[in-house]
Amino acid sequence: MGQHLRSKLENRSDGNPSVHGGNKQAIRINKPGIRVLGIAESFVRSVPVSTLSGIVMRGDLRIDGVALAEITVGGMDATEGVLSIYRELNREDINILMLSGNVIGWFNIIDPERIHGETGLPVISVTYEESEGLERYIEEYFPGDAERLRRYRALGERSALRLKTGYDLFVRAHGISLKEARSVLNRFTLEGRIPEPLRVARLIARAVMRIGRESGE
Repeated sequence: MGQHLRSKLENRSDGNPSVHGGNKQAIRINKPGIRVLGIAESFVRSVPVSTLSGIVMRGDLRIDGVALAEITVGGMDATEGVLSIYRELNREDINILMLSGNVIGWFNIIDPERIHGETGLPVISVTYEESEGLERYIEEYFPGDAERLRRYRALGERSALRLKTGYDLFVRAHGISLKEARSVLNRFTLEGRIPEPLRVARLIARAVMRIGRESGE
């Protein structure tokens, strides 16, 4: 049976909260210089690798960094893929990591707690649909894969947040409170429910994947 999602709706006043970035100093979320590393993917089942794209976006929505990585479709290397993007950028001014989900590339599971621990950055993982969980699909498509199931269960439940745009999305937050996460998401979401760092990262990943397929790489 799938794990039932018990979402908690967070819709409180934002104020002007602060979080702690990799330099361990308080960061004012509303300052223009705040930088988010948004990471999203593109994959198709017929291709053995998934493309990850990471973009660094400032609070004024300017992009000043891009990096790419590949992970195995249906593999167990998604966390390393995310970390490789962070390491490749080699930036000390990134304040927050934003992920487009924790289960990507055909059940390749990201460990946000490990990413938070190794980078020292708050991690906000975002998804957009209600779900009763993925356990039964993991058991169906990866029978006997106890480690994959363990990693999925370790993610815990998501919490529903309502954005200033009026849309709800579902969040796992590490190293940052739900109230602070909502402030960050509101800051970086212009319309709808997809934050700009994730929207742009996904566009780049799709373009790179398409070019690779067309060139036969």
